[in-house]
Amino acid sequence: MANTYLEVHLQNRELAAALAELRERQDDLLALTRELEDTNRGIVALYAEIEDKAERLRLADEMKSRFLSNTSHELRTPLSSIRALAKLLLDRMDGDLTSEQERQVKFIETAANDLSELVNDLLDLAKIEAGKVEVQLAPVEVDNLFRALKGMLRPLVDEARVDLVFEPTEIAEPFESDEGKISQVLRNFISNALKFTEEGQVAVSAHLAAGSDTIVFAVKDTGIGISPDNLQLIFEEFSQIEHPLQRRSKGTGLGLPLCRKLAELLGGRVEVSSEPGVGSTFSLVLPRVFPVRPEQST
Repeated sequence: MANTYLEVHLQNRELAAALAELRERQDDLLALTRELEDTNRGIVALYAEIEDKAERLRLADEMKSRFLSNTSHELRTPLSSIRALAKLLLDRMDGDLTSEQERQVKFIETAANDLSELVNDLLDLAKIEAGKVEVQLAPVEVDNLFRALKGMLRPLVDEARVDLVFEPTEIAEPFESDEGKISQVLRNFISNALKFTEEGQVAVSAHLAAGSDTIVFAVKDTGIGISPDNLQLIFEEFSQIEHPLQRRSKGTGLGLPLCRKLAELLGGRVEVSSEPGVGSTFSLVLPRVFPVRPEQST
């Protein structure tokens, strides 16, 4: 009887100890639950703040695009007038000019042309960011594209210093894309190559990439080249690399960012490889078959 009483007593003590431990654990769990609830509230508040900031950024980007678009449209008309008036003066429509007057009018014409280029690039960027640029799909023949580019860019070539070469291509079959946008990207690549190549060659080529169903358009020059640190900088809006040739051949700083956006619009990408003092190769990599976007398949 005494042993039974002792066993029951021991069991009661063990049960009491177990209950005390359970209460302690319950208190810990309650504290942990409160901590998790506080953390969840913090996360919910953080998500709300992030969503609010994302919405503000979206609205700011939308306002920027609208501002650029409206400003570009407003600037186009006066710039066109300035260019037309400068041409009339240089054509001697209102009488002869002195050599100094001609020099000053040429400054005006050059400045107006540079500003017009900037306005056009701004407008194109604003349209792409606003989703208002549509891809006009049609069969593209590489040989015809190269012939058109050669005719357009011939006036920019100083044949005494630089050779502009369009290499023969083995791409005989047309592929589906937007020829106008491809031409715009390649014109930018080629004009940049001509600006920054004092002597040598600018070679334009196109080939099917081995192992992938893509077409690679490449513009290779023997110009000043670009350091590895600046390879990403050149694709940032309004960014330009400091170099004597850059100061002599001012651009908008928007050409390459625009090329990248156009390439993405065409389902492709822009690549660059370069070595200072040796030259650069800018490539436009496009799918041979234009990708079907989700909204097109419905």
